[in-house]
Amino acid sequence: MALEELRKKVLYQNSIEIWIGISKEKNIDWVDTDNYQKFIAFLLKNNQNMKTMSICFDESDKASDGGHSKKVFANNLAAINNENSACYSIKLNDGAIKLIRKFDI
Repeated sequence: MALEELRKKVLYQNSIEIWIGISKEKNIDWVDTDNYQKFIAFLLKNNQNMKTMSICFDESDKASDGGHSKKVFANNLAAINNENSACYSIKLNDGAIKLIRKFDI
Protein backbone atom coordinates (compact mmCIF):
# COMPACT_ATOMS: atom_id res chain seq x y z
CA MET A 1 0.00 0.00 0.00
CA ALA A 2 1.14 3.52 -0.77
CA LEU A 3 0.98 4.85 2.80
CA GLU A 4 3.24 2.09 4.13
CA GLU A 5 5.74 2.90 1.38
CA LEU A 6 5.77 6.53 2.54
CA ARG A 7 6.25 5.46 6.17
CA LYS A 8 9.25 3.35 5.19
CA LYS A 9 10.94 6.45 3.75
CA VAL A 10 10.41 8.79 6.72
CA LEU A 11 8.23 8.81 9.82
CA TYR A 12 7.06 12.39 9.27
CA GLN A 13 5.70 13.17 5.83
CA ASN A 14 4.10 16.20 4.23
CA SER A 15 0.36 16.15 3.62
CA ILE A 16 0.71 16.50 -0.16
CA GLU A 17 2.70 13.27 -0.39
CA ILE A 18 0.22 11.60 1.96
CA TRP A 19 -2.66 12.90 -0.16
CA ILE A 20 -1.06 11.43 -3.28
CA GLY A 21 -0.55 8.12 -1.45
CA ILE A 22 -4.13 7.81 -0.20
CA SER A 23 -5.42 8.93 -3.60
CA LYS A 24 -3.55 6.01 -5.18
CA GLU A 25 -5.03 3.59 -2.66
CA LYS A 26 -8.56 4.91 -3.27
CA ASN A 27 -8.15 5.51 -7.01
CA ILE A 28 -8.82 9.26 -6.67
CA ASP A 29 -7.32 11.86 -9.02
CA TRP A 30 -4.93 13.65 -6.65
CA VAL A 31 -4.64 16.89 -8.66
CA ASP A 32 -8.11 18.09 -7.62
CA THR A 33 -7.44 20.85 -5.07
CA ASP A 34 -11.04 20.72 -3.82
CA ASN A 35 -10.61 17.08 -2.84
CA TYR A 36 -7.30 17.85 -1.11
CA GLN A 37 -9.05 20.56 0.91
CA LYS A 38 -11.78 18.07 1.87
CA PHE A 39 -9.05 15.65 2.97
CA ILE A 40 -7.34 18.26 5.15
CA ALA A 41 -10.70 19.40 6.59
CA PHE A 42 -11.42 15.76 7.49
CA LEU A 43 -8.06 15.42 9.28
CA LEU A 44 -8.53 18.71 11.15
CA LYS A 45 -12.11 17.80 12.15
CA ASN A 46 -10.84 14.48 13.51
CA ASN A 47 -8.07 16.19 15.51
CA GLN A 48 -5.18 14.65 13.61
CA ASN A 49 -1.96 16.06 15.09
CA MET A 50 -0.44 18.13 12.27
CA LYS A 51 1.97 21.03 12.04
CA THR A 52 1.75 23.62 9.28
CA MET A 53 4.84 23.63 7.11
CA SER A 54 6.00 25.42 4.02
CA ILE A 55 6.80 23.35 1.01
CA CYS A 56 8.60 24.44 -2.09
CA PHE A 57 9.16 22.49 -5.23
CA ASP A 58 12.22 23.98 -6.94
CA GLU A 59 11.85 25.23 -10.52
CA SER A 60 14.21 22.48 -11.60
CA ASP A 61 12.22 19.87 -9.67
CA LYS A 62 10.76 17.31 -12.01
CA ALA A 63 8.60 15.87 -9.21
CA SER A 64 5.54 14.43 -10.83
CA ASP A 65 3.19 11.60 -10.23
CA GLY A 66 0.86 10.11 -12.80
CA GLY A 67 1.89 12.77 -15.30
CA HIS A 68 0.93 15.64 -12.97
CA SER A 69 3.33 18.14 -11.45
CA LYS A 70 3.56 18.29 -7.67
CA LYS A 71 4.99 21.81 -8.01
CA VAL A 72 1.95 23.05 -9.95
CA PHE A 73 -0.38 21.36 -7.43
CA ALA A 74 1.43 22.96 -4.47
CA ASN A 75 1.34 26.36 -6.17
CA ASN A 76 -2.40 25.99 -6.84
CA LEU A 77 -2.96 25.21 -3.16
CA ALA A 78 -0.81 28.18 -2.09
CA ALA A 79 -2.93 30.48 -4.25
CA ILE A 80 -6.05 29.37 -2.34
CA ASN A 81 -4.34 30.27 0.95
CA ASN A 82 -6.61 28.91 3.65
CA GLU A 83 -6.36 26.36 6.47
CA ASN A 84 -7.55 23.52 4.25
CA SER A 85 -5.16 24.31 1.40
CA ALA A 86 -2.07 24.44 3.61
CA CYS A 87 0.64 21.81 3.71
CA TYR A 88 1.16 19.98 6.99
CA SER A 89 3.70 17.65 8.53
CA ILE A 90 2.07 14.43 9.74
CA LYS A 91 3.60 11.59 11.73
CA LEU A 92 2.66 8.41 9.89
CA ASN A 93 2.02 6.18 12.88
CA ASP A 94 -0.60 3.43 12.91
CA GLY A 95 -3.33 5.73 14.29
CA ALA A 96 -2.74 8.38 11.63
CA ILE A 97 -2.77 5.82 8.83
CA LYS A 98 -6.00 4.29 10.18
CA LEU A 99 -7.65 7.73 10.24
CA ILE A 100 -6.32 8.71 6.80
CA ARG A 101 -7.78 5.52 5.31
CA LYS A 102 -11.22 6.43 6.70
CA PHE A 103 -11.33 9.49 4.43
CA ASP A 104 -13.80 9.19 1.60
CA ILE A 105 -15.11 11.65 -0.92
